[in-house]
Amino acid sequence: MKQNVAVVGCGNWGRNIVRNFYELGALNTVYDMAPEALELLKKEYPSINTTPNIDEVLSSSDIKAVAIASSAVSHYELVKKALLSDKDVFVEKPLALNIREAEELVGLAVEKGRILMVGHILQYHPAVMKLKELVDSGDLGKVQYVNSNRLNIGKVRTEENILWSFAPHDISTILMLLGEEPINVTSFGGKYITSDIYDTTLTTMEFRNGVKGHVFVSWLHPFKEQKLVVVGTQAMAVFDDMAKDKLSVYPHKIEYKGGKIPVAQKAECYTVPVEAKEPLMEELCHFIECIEKRKPPRTDGEEGLRVLKVLQKAERCLSAPTLSLSDQSAEKNYFVHESSFVDTDVMVESGT
Repeated sequence: MKQNVAVVGCGNWGRNIVRNFYELGALNTVYDMAPEALELLKKEYPSINTTPNIDEVLSSSDIKAVAIASSAVSHYELVKKALLSDKDVFVEKPLALNIREAEELVGLAVEKGRILMVGHILQYHPAVMKLKELVDSGDLGKVQYVNSNRLNIGKVRTEENILWSFAPHDISTILMLLGEEPINVTSFGGKYITSDIYDTTLTTMEFRNGVKGHVFVSWLHPFKEQKLVVVGTQAMAVFDDMAKDKLSVYPHKIEYKGGKIPVAQKAECYTVPVEAKEPLMEELCHFIECIEKRKPPRTDGEEGLRVLKVLQKAERCLSAPTLSLSDQSAEKNYFVHESSFVDTDVMVESGT
């Protein structure tokens, strides 16, 4: 494999990307603006090239692709510079912080004939891929709702709220499982640590066929949980990323006694075998394959844009002023308006 990929940003997650490209034999250079971060990385990987100069990466003819793992606020500028430098781009979520910029990047990638891939890692998780097979095959029956929890007591971000930090993974997965975009999005949350940053949010997506998706995220929770449940008419599937057995199926269903009284019929749970592969490695292998074969990634710029639209609708609900009980009618009208809101140039940072 050619050593032609540069990693931009070697923070906590960036180091994982560095490790995987290094193991794949694809790593050329690592950039970070902090010299101390590069020095720390060199202790672990003495042979790799490092630079604190982004122009050195973008101007190199030996570097054909960049993987961006910097702060979310820098994604738009770095992705744009890389595409204009004729590099293929992998960028961690989110693609950008507003619709206008994301659309510009998607259009630029098409114009330049470059690969643009967004890091929605759950779509490359072997258990989630198997779950998608269960949904598509009809083994679960008609999907009725999807519920996802991503909870932890951990690092509190100050540059992005919990919605933007945690929820993109689950939103991307739910859109992939259902194969469509929601017609309505609502969200609410709480600010408990910092007055202007949401620590918890609960987002609901409603789809045209009546299916609903619920995403609960929090970095202020007593234990870590990463669990997604798909409830169908014939069975219920649970993806638990914290469990040894990642995917389980409960063949519970509802039958009607006398044709009119619903009764829950429980059945024994069974585990679905899943290959033991690292999702990040699978994701980055897919990126390299797309570069080599010049094919669209599973999570391309368009997919990243769809997730961004959901995030923006949820953010605007969070930013809406609190209404009194006497304003229920106005509140209803507001959310009806938001549910039809798709394209906008409005920034989606909290409080705007």
